[in-house]
Amino acid sequence: MSDHLDSKQAERNHRDGKDTKLTKLEKYWILYDVGNSAFVLLVATILPIYFNYLAGQGGLSDVDAMAYWGYGVSISTLIVAGIGPVLGTIADTKGYKKPIFTFCMMTGVIGCGALSLPVSWIVFLVIFVIAKVGYSASLIFYDAMLADVTTPERMDQVSSQGYAWGYIGSCIPFIISLFFVLGYDAIGITMPGAMTIAFFINAGWWLLVTIPLLHAYEQRYGIKRQGHAVKESFLRLGKMIGDIRKNKNIFLFLIAFFFYIDGVYTIIEMATAYGSAIGLDTEGLLLALLVTQIVAFPFALIFGKAAKKYKNTSLIKLCIICYFCIALFAIQLDKQWEFWLLAVCVGMFQGGIQALSRSYFAKIIPPEKSGELFGIFDICGKGASFMGTALVGLVTQLTRNPNSGVGMLAVLFAAGYLFFGKAVTAEK
Repeated sequence: MSDHLDSKQAERNHRDGKDTKLTKLEKYWILYDVGNSAFVLLVATILPIYFNYLAGQGGLSDVDAMAYWGYGVSISTLIVAGIGPVLGTIADTKGYKKPIFTFCMMTGVIGCGALSLPVSWIVFLVIFVIAKVGYSASLIFYDAMLADVTTPERMDQVSSQGYAWGYIGSCIPFIISLFFVLGYDAIGITMPGAMTIAFFINAGWWLLVTIPLLHAYEQRYGIKRQGHAVKESFLRLGKMIGDIRKNKNIFLFLIAFFFYIDGVYTIIEMATAYGSAIGLDTEGLLLALLVTQIVAFPFALIFGKAAKKYKNTSLIKLCIICYFCIALFAIQLDKQWEFWLLAVCVGMFQGGIQALSRSYFAKIIPPEKSGELFGIFDICGKGASFMGTALVGLVTQLTRNPNSGVGMLAVLFAAGYLFFGKAVTAEK
């Protein structure tokens, strides 16, 4: 009898968020963050440098290479912006979420490995766009799985753990890749040969740590399967867009998220391209961004614990303000130590703003519509960072000054803060 009561109490503690131990399914969900974050770190660090190398071979200047890289990122996110809501809506049909997630994930994994094939910067950019689309699309379903793998009371904690372990876990394939990329001369291989090894290491890592989730995940919430699932999904999508406009706090939050997270992802994706364009040392850039990942690990956990004591809306506002200051600081950046300082500051708030935004959104939406709504959410986030990257590329080319391009991101954070304040007010 006592054991039965203890078991019931354990269930209540877990449901109420008092039990901080992760379930097996929560751990498997977190592992996908560990896997896809390897690709994210690759995109944020080594890929832009290698693209600069290929672009230089093709006769492009450093400034133009940075701009074209920004345009490539923008194209990939525009594609996801177009297909994201439709895929998300289809995935809300019972039994569809996992297979579509698997297809998108495999597109990203295969695309990552295929980056080793081309020698032309144009072909490389095309393959990168395909891989980036697969990665970004997979996150629509991955984020929507949060409602299936945990309870509303534990969302802040589990979401923060995902980003935290993603940051530190991605360092493993990254450090191995750096051994080959930075030491290819000493090893006796070429730069393209070293990059081939790096691409396959990261693709393999991504696939390997995703397998437990694919094996264990089952969709709990969803719409009953109809005779014409795709047609019904389009009809639901139209209705959902109308419902979002009526639900003021969700609508305003998505606008706010569009602006401030756009700035966050632009900083992540353009960091090494920016550092290379202003003439900073390549090895120093890569090591500084490794420090960002290491710093982000404990701070993501800190923000997850802080959400138990403070309102997550207040913590999100704090992160937006700090990113606004980071963008202003970047305007005058021209020294290696300043880039290191920037890397540490970004690491402190990167995980917090991502994890708390994801869990906040999951709390304010109906769980049975998580796929279609996270389709919109990811358009405003990973699937819609086209504005920031395009803005940086355009201003950089117009002014011939990379600092001016990055400094323009402060406008995005200011707009995000303004709309987020309105969203919080509307919720009350």
